[in-house]
Amino acid sequence: MSGAIQSRAAQQGFGRRGPNLGAPTEKPKDGRQTLRRLLGYFRPELKYVIYLALSVVLAVAAGVIAPRLQSSVIDDLVAREFDAIPPILGMMLCVYIVNGVATLLQGFLSARLGQRVIYRLRAELFGKVINLPIPYLDSHSHGDLMSRMTNDAENVSNVISSSLSSLFSGVLTLIGTLVMMFSYSVPLTLLTCVTVLLSVLVTRVMSALMRRYYLKRQVLLGQLNGIVEEKVSAGKTVTAYNLQEATIRDFAETSDALTKTGIIADVIGNAMGPLMNMINNFSFVIVAAFGAWFALRGMISVGVISAFIIYSKQFSRPINELAQLYGQIQTAVAGAERIFSVLDAESEDKSGSRELPVHEGVIEFKNVNFSYVPGKQVIYDFNLRVEAGKKIALVGSTGSGKTTIVNLLMRFYELDSGCITVDGADIRDISCDVLRDAVGIVLQDSVLFTDTVRNNLKYADRSISDKKMIEAAESSNCDKVVAALPDGYDTVLTAAGANLSQGQRQLLTIGRAFLSYPKILILDEATSSVDTRTEKQIQNAMVELMKNRTSLIIAHRLSTIRDADQIVVMEQGHIIETGTHEELLKKKGDYYRLYMTQFAGQAT
Repeated sequence: MSGAIQSRAAQQGFGRRGPNLGAPTEKPKDGRQTLRRLLGYFRPELKYVIYLALSVVLAVAAGVIAPRLQSSVIDDLVAREFDAIPPILGMMLCVYIVNGVATLLQGFLSARLGQRVIYRLRAELFGKVINLPIPYLDSHSHGDLMSRMTNDAENVSNVISSSLSSLFSGVLTLIGTLVMMFSYSVPLTLLTCVTVLLSVLVTRVMSALMRRYYLKRQVLLGQLNGIVEEKVSAGKTVTAYNLQEATIRDFAETSDALTKTGIIADVIGNAMGPLMNMINNFSFVIVAAFGAWFALRGMISVGVISAFIIYSKQFSRPINELAQLYGQIQTAVAGAERIFSVLDAESEDKSGSRELPVHEGVIEFKNVNFSYVPGKQVIYDFNLRVEAGKKIALVGSTGSGKTTIVNLLMRFYELDSGCITVDGADIRDISCDVLRDAVGIVLQDSVLFTDTVRNNLKYADRSISDKKMIEAAESSNCDKVVAALPDGYDTVLTAAGANLSQGQRQLLTIGRAFLSYPKILILDEATSSVDTRTEKQIQNAMVELMKNRTSLIIAHRLSTIRDADQIVVMEQGHIIETGTHEELLKKKGDYYRLYMTQFAGQAT
């Protein structure tokens, strides 16, 4: 298939951004379930996870052992056992070296693991987006989908790269430090742990607020990206209507909401650190006061006091770090939820029992009824048979359902009732790959890609020879466009051909349709963007292209369909007239009025 056809769902109140243009009503899912699902992406990287865990264990073990060695040195100094000090100092040096090397290795492995995991997540997300059904893409902001691919994925990547090892290290440090503290003094350790209960209580209260505002911030960021993508792509229209100020105000409203939510989220997140510091400083006061009292009573030595002070700081530091990491983790969880919501969406059903290619191209619509939105029907009891090799034109006012018929034929949308057959087979029994390979499409809005002209023309099949490509370019008259480009067929179209005129882009898409060699050809206002002279040249080329091919032509310029084998006039989803150009003019019905209106040069 040479392209994708745009939906006319917007005509029924079901536009590109969906029926509801306001803020999404997305609610946070179970954070634990999201984390468990995210951890599933680590399984293929188990080797790096093990290496990272070993480096963390080494770093934590060295950090826990060092204060104990320091305590022994101080006790030996107090006891004047100087001969025992040098070996212990040597051990301390080795421990600190191990700690430094393990910490460096930990950073390297964390970064590598994070990038490998996020690569797989992004690849899966992009593959999912590409295979989402057209109704999903039509009802969701493209900018929001892009935000999930970039911002949300980047948040997850940052947490994996910078916070995962810190989280693991913090937990191990807490456990190791607590064991050492209990080995020195149970009463003093219990007094220190009293503050942990206060830390847990504060964390629970703050976490509920943080989760709420971090998720809201991500949703608003997706909305803001959607607005930017939409307004930038429609920049000419905004400028033509002199609506720059209004557009800025619309952007500012969403931006203000994002700013306010971001401030609240950051204030709450940043408050966790100071609160934990205050609680931990209170813990340090307890250790200093009661430690001195225990030492005076002979319950512990001076070296133990030194070690215990370090351990108390070492015990509070991971709690403080974990509290600061919590905001980042919440952002990542919120982003992961948004990513998984896309991954959980149903992919397009492309299945079909028939895998054989389309040979004849006979199309038949039988009692077809359809609605984009339940209760708002747009196609009513549509019946039409198109014989192989015939040229059928669909005409009618805007919103009459012409393009919807093509959407249904392509299986972009599912029928409410009735059926559509190709060569006698129900299209629901034909796989989408087979069906769409048999169809070539030229859209009213030309779609090109940021790539060479050669690859754009060969989009349907890169294996097509350059000889056939040049022949197709000559037949569609786009060879003249290519000849004017600096590097000919190797010219890279920047911004998807934005440096070409609309007519030039249309000629290239028509050339692309030539190269798809379809059994069924769909022309959706294919010549609407070219001048009259070029239109005549294209029509002459189309005569050759449409030989032995079934053709469906959607046209507002009635002069372009005079030679159609049958003209179908539609109005509000109904067929109201059929016949050849001459037959319909003799009837002097709706087609006659449309034709005479255009002939008189008035707007239709």
